[in-house]
Amino acid sequence: MPAYVTERQMPMKIECNREHLLSAVQSAGTVVPSRSPKEILKHLKLTVLEGSAVLMATDMDIGIRIEVPEIQVEAPGSVVLPVKEFGSLLRESTDESLKIEVDLQGVIVRGERSEFKLPVVNPEEFPEVPTFEEEQFHELPARLYREMIRRTLFATDTESSRYALGGVLLEFGSDSLIGVGTDGRRLAKMEGTAQAVNGHQPGDAMTIVPTRAMQLMERTLSEADAQVQIAVHPNHILVRSARVTVYTRLVEGRFPKWREVFPTRKEGVTIEIAVGPMLQSLRQAAVVASMESRGIDFTFGDGGLVLSATTAEIGQSRVDLPISYDGKLITVTLDHRYVEEFLRVLDLEKTFSVEIEDSESAALFTTDDGYGYVVMPLAREHK
Repeated sequence: MPAYVTERQMPMKIECNREHLLSAVQSAGTVVPSRSPKEILKHLKLTVLEGSAVLMATDMDIGIRIEVPEIQVEAPGSVVLPVKEFGSLLRESTDESLKIEVDLQGVIVRGERSEFKLPVVNPEEFPEVPTFEEEQFHELPARLYREMIRRTLFATDTESSRYALGGVLLEFGSDSLIGVGTDGRRLAKMEGTAQAVNGHQPGDAMTIVPTRAMQLMERTLSEADAQVQIAVHPNHILVRSARVTVYTRLVEGRFPKWREVFPTRKEGVTIEIAVGPMLQSLRQAAVVASMESRGIDFTFGDGGLVLSATTAEIGQSRVDLPISYDGKLITVTLDHRYVEEFLRVLDLEKTFSVEIEDSESAALFTTDDGYGYVVMPLAREHK
């Protein structure tokens, strides 16, 4: 690839903290497509001004802008770098800081006892990655948004061609945000407080954020981030935290009427269970559950929960877990993977509630912080 820097561009010269730049490259690199007819998309763009440095990546559907800290600027400018080679360089180097210099001949990266020369392409060829310049948006705690992603993302279905299940539905209220993920067999919903700034309110179109974009947002949100701002447009959204802005196109199509999935009980019972012991018992009972026979019987009654499974050629399991329920015996067969995925996004020290009615009705799992999870039962033909 020929070295190419525009004549209008001043030579760039900076010194950077290697670990900070590596972290940004690794995060942005997840956006870069492994295969693309556009060679430029296999690159990252680093733009350095007097007071800031921004690393960008895009595959034309998802884009990211990451502010890189601890960069000393001798001469500002922009450079486009091959993500694979530049990422390997940063990863294998042992230097605390690196000097990067760009001129008409290419880019030179110098360490204390090393020097690398890489080709560059015209920075003006790199696609624009939108900045967050919105005046209307929803704002919510970053910790809440990250939790919302964790608790809904696993329930999505990227393989489905029916409905728009390959993403998380976001519904915005004047002081709330609801996230919903479903694959048609289970549904996860998380609700929390979010403030509409300057009257931000999406239109009638559904805001369905692709699963891959949600994964990127969760990965790039850090414990240090205080707030997240979300601005919705008809075909895309922008999400901004302290250092990162993510752009993504929305999933087209209709999302199922998720509120109709939540059970309306007439004769159901609600039981409170500790997360940690339940997860441990479930994993024990699942030892004999094969991929062909994933169902585990959950039998509630007589002060306990009995988890039992039977799989031909593998064996049987039975695990007893004491619970505070002495009502009538109720048995429901559920896919143990679905229940385990719910438990794994909760604090092991907490408790949750399960609401059940009979063997043919959906089980509803809830927590006291706005999280609900519905699992459809399996037929008990093996009994």
